[in-house]
Order: sequence, then C-alpha cells, then structure tokens
Amino acid sequence: MSDKKKLGFFEKYLTMWIIVCIIAGLLLGKTFPAVATSIDSMQLYSVSLPIAVLLFFMIFPIMVQIDFKQVIKAGKPPKPVLTTLFVNWGIKPFTMLFFAWVFMKVIFTPFLPDTVTPTLMGDMDLPSQYFAGMVLLGIAPCTAMVLVWGYLAKGNQGHTLVMVAINSLVMLILYAPMARWLLGIGEIVVPWQTIALSVGLYVGVPLVAGYFSRKELLMRKGADWFGNTFSPVMHNIAILALLITLITLFSLQGDVIIKEPLVILMIAVPLLIQVFFIFILGYGISRLIGLSYEDAAPTALIGASNHFEVAIAVSIMLFGLNSGAALATVVGVLIEVPVMLALVKICLKSRNLFN
Repeated sequence: MSDKKKLGFFEKYLTMWIIVCIIAGLLLGKTFPAVATSIDSMQLYSVSLPIAVLLFFMIFPIMVQIDFKQVIKAGKPPKPVLTTLFVNWGIKPFTMLFFAWVFMKVIFTPFLPDTVTPTLMGDMDLPSQYFAGMVLLGIAPCTAMVLVWGYLAKGNQGHTLVMVAINSLVMLILYAPMARWLLGIGEIVVPWQTIALSVGLYVGVPLVAGYFSRKELLMRKGADWFGNTFSPVMHNIAILALLITLITLFSLQGDVIIKEPLVILMIAVPLLIQVFFIFILGYGISRLIGLSYEDAAPTALIGASNHFEVAIAVSIMLFGLNSGAALATVVGVLIEVPVMLALVKICLKSRNLFN
C-alpha cells in the first residue's frame, strides 16, 4: 500500500453517493418495479446471480490488495495485533448483539413495524430482521478502507495492512460459527450449511482469487504498475459495484423507507453507539497497555470499522435481497464514512495522550 494513500474522490463523497443511490433506488422501485423484481428472481440455489457478481467485484479488489507475506511478520511485536484481535473478535460481536437486542427488541419495538414478511429463512418480523443484519455487521471487522482511515490518522500502516489480512483469514474460520451462535441467541435459526456456503462464496472465493491474481500480476507487471495503475482501477470498480448494489437494494426496500422513514434512524442509533463504544474501548485498552499512538490509532479504528461488503453479501444470501437484514447492513454503509472521519479527527486531537 502506497504511503501516498489519501482520501479519494469516491471515499470523500461516498455518503453523498449513497444518498443519490437511495433516491435512484426508490425512484427505480416506484417507476419500474418489475426491474428489481426480475433481478431478484434470477437465482440459483437461493443465490441472486446478478448480486453475486456485484458482491464479488466489491470484495475481490479488497482481497487483491493484501500482501499475505506481511501476516508472517505480524508477530513482531505481537501486542498490537493481539489487542486488535481481542477487540474485534472477543468484544465487538457481543456488544453489537447487546445493542441490537436492546434497541430492536426492547426500546424501539413499539415504534417499529411489526409486519411479518417472508425471508429465505422463513417468515420473520421486521425487528428480528433488523437485529440479524446488525449482528452480521458486528462480526465483520474492518475493510480495506481502514487503510485510508489509518493513513489520515497518521497511524502505523504496516499494522493496519496486517490486520486487514488477518481479519480476512479469521473471518473464514470464525464468521460462520459465530454468526450461527449469535443469531441463535436472538432466536434466529440459520442452517449451518447455508451460512458456511455464504462465507466461502463471498470471502473464500475472492480471497483465493485475490491471492493468485496479485501474485501473477506482480510477477508479470511489477509492483509499480500494480500499485499505481491496477489498484486504483480495482478500487473504483469496488465502489461502483457497491453503489449499483445499493440502488438494487433500495429499489426493493422503497415501500418500507417511504412509509417508515424513521426506521433508518432507529437502525442507525445502535450502530452509531456501537462504533463509538468500540473505538473508545480499543483506544482506552491501547493506552492502558502502553501502545504507541501509531499503533493505538489503527487498533481503535479497525475495531470501529466494519467489513460491510461481507455483511451485505451474507445478509442477502441468508435472508434475501429485500429483507430487513439487508437494509440494516446498508445503513451501516451509510454512516461509515462520516463517522470514521470524525474518529480520525478524535485520534489526531488526542495524540498527546500517548508517549
């Protein structure tokens, strides 16, 4: 990853693009409802083929950036890596479960539509679907965009890059069993084979493809071409695939959003609380155990960030393209950029807290 990495045009205005996609999706759903329905109907074994292609191009550009040789060096020193793993996998999934349960099952229940709608997992009320989407988001830590946040916070980019790689590998092992366990606590039964297939399809395949593509391209074209020509193109393709996916999702979610606009706000509240809580916790633990600011900042930012691409992919495959679970993961995308930029500013203003 180049040291000149900065907030690009797409990232800088991503929130604006997402709002545009919401409007475009709503207009598409109202004007041409058959289009989105036709896309959703193009399925193979309950997998939407057009969405599967889009999701691949969302996740593959992240995986192809990872230099897995750096993982071997991650144990020197081990403290930042172990701290980040502890926050990401030992704390974050459970706090998200708690906040999702408190807000979706208790506080907001009287204000949420109690409509029962069909999903791929069977009929389920909308609060439970929102709850499931939040849980799936909470167990998908960090994406390649955290490299941007780490750079802007003047953190240790080596540590950030290593954690993106390690989290991608850990997700292959832990995401499926943890998702099934935590959703089961929320009384949502998910077949083991379905969730394992979704993780293999949307994490494993892009991971393997990214590894071999990176190796081949570096050998044939060199590191300069890879970093300066190929990577920016792949990054823009990933953002474009994300935006097209959002348009499709919102075209199917239009009725819920128009009739219940406060639903988006109610989903955003526990997600925002989760992000700030995990950031403060990660930052505080880093300060407590004596990490330098350069390691503490990415540790806290990685914990706060979500791999929303994987969460969207899994929620669509488990519950369906027009489910409340998919909508909840999309709200995570909506708040990601402005919130992470705010956390970067907090990091920069608090550097004096660290030696």
